[in-house]
Amino acid sequence: MKRKLLCEMSPFAYRLSVEKEILKRRLLDWRHKTLFARQRTETSLPVVVYRHNSLIRRRLGNVNMQLQENKATNLALAVDRIDGLLIRPGETFSVWKQIGRTSKRKGYKEGLTIAKGQPSQGIGGGLCQLSNLIHWMVLHSELTITEHHHHDGLDLFPDFGRQIPFGTGTSISYNYIDYRVRNDTANTYQLRLRVDGEYLCGELCAAEMLAHTFHIHAENEYFSCEDGTVYRNGQVYRDTIDRVSGSLIDSQLIRTNHAKVMYDVPPEKISR
Repeated sequence: MKRKLLCEMSPFAYRLSVEKEILKRRLLDWRHKTLFARQRTETSLPVVVYRHNSLIRRRLGNVNMQLQENKATNLALAVDRIDGLLIRPGETFSVWKQIGRTSKRKGYKEGLTIAKGQPSQGIGGGLCQLSNLIHWMVLHSELTITEHHHHDGLDLFPDFGRQIPFGTGTSISYNYIDYRVRNDTANTYQLRLRVDGEYLCGELCAAEMLAHTFHIHAENEYFSCEDGTVYRNGQVYRDTIDRVSGSLIDSQLIRTNHAKVMYDVPPEKISR
């Protein structure tokens, strides 16, 4: 019989295991002496590198819509800790270093989370939408992604007004599953974020114009059936384009998707 991990023995053991990972991350940050972005300003930098709006209340399968309402509250609280943040040369942006630990005391509510490949809920749930938005904007810049956790080994919900390619999402969990970006350029970047009631709105700004633009797109997307299980397949590419000439400089494969589908797919959509 396979021996159980500590985190599988009981809820208390799971909580203990999580706290151990949180402590480990704090010790690693202290040891590595990472220079984290901290300064915020109310004045936007002059160049808008990329902007994107993300619908907050989305119908996801049979998920309770109250969790979507709670997510709106959680996003507003988190955005207030990040908006205006400068990411100067040599600095690293960390989602959790800015937001901190989510709790009821801070006003966070039960929101949608993903646990063991299934929809669940927890305090502060729904903040993946914020890291997703930031990641999507960062992909259109010259910033270096230093930590990124995918949660797209599973396709949990049918598409609902999808605007960006499947496979460009992020997974975060305080504080050891983080999303981090380092500025290895000579330019200064800034995150501008807000919640307007219906949308999570974001802008990635910079002090100077970038030499390149970026285009992220999906190719070869299809559903397949393998041994009775349906999978979502495809590739995501990032094109680098010269701003002046418009010529393609480079096309990089950044993600190959082969995700188990957790909802019913019409037979006619499945490739044979």
